[in-house]
Amino acid sequence: MDSLSLIPFETVGVAVFALTGALMAARKGMDPFGFALLATLTGVGGGTVRDLLIGVRPVFWVGDPSDVLVCLVVAELVFALGPKRVAAMEGGRRGRLLLWADALGLALFAISGTAKALAAGVPALSAIALGTITATFGGIIRDIFAGTTPLVLRQEIYVTAAALGAGVTVALQGLGLDPFVSGAAGFTAAFGLRALAILRGWSLPTFPPRE
Repeated sequence: MDSLSLIPFETVGVAVFALTGALMAARKGMDPFGFALLATLTGVGGGTVRDLLIGVRPVFWVGDPSDVLVCLVVAELVFALGPKRVAAMEGGRRGRLLLWADALGLALFAISGTAKALAAGVPALSAIALGTITATFGGIIRDIFAGTTPLVLRQEIYVTAAALGAGVTVALQGLGLDPFVSGAAGFTAAFGLRALAILRGWSLPTFPPRE
């Protein structure tokens, strides 16, 4: 089993990140086209940046539009639920479903992005960087298009969680472990750290701002 065996996790990551895009569209009161756009940008954004950096042609969703279809289906299903059901699904005003879905997508993309980078033959450190980019850029694009402060710019452990998952995946594969096992460990590390950050409010030290 090689690194490519982890890439099917990317489809799940696409669906989960598309869900976060649709939930954000719901919060912003968008129309069905807004739902579709935000879900698709979020679902395929990180993988698109990764493939462009690696030099993969065509980009994954261009050669196989099934991931775009997944995004569209997720977007319209959320829209069809209506405001009351979406609010109930999120848990009311203080609903955190978007945060938890984002954490799940982050962890899934961290390992799938790393796996694809390793399969392309890039060095270990570059694979970690590409896994981190895959995991975070979809959320960045979502938040920018929605007009909110991206999670990576807030005082939260976010990029660090993705980098940890990617690093664990690369390290364990370097030790000769099965890619699926190393990917599962990487996923657990990324999701676990992000979950603890959400539950306990963990953040990294910040540099004091200057006027």
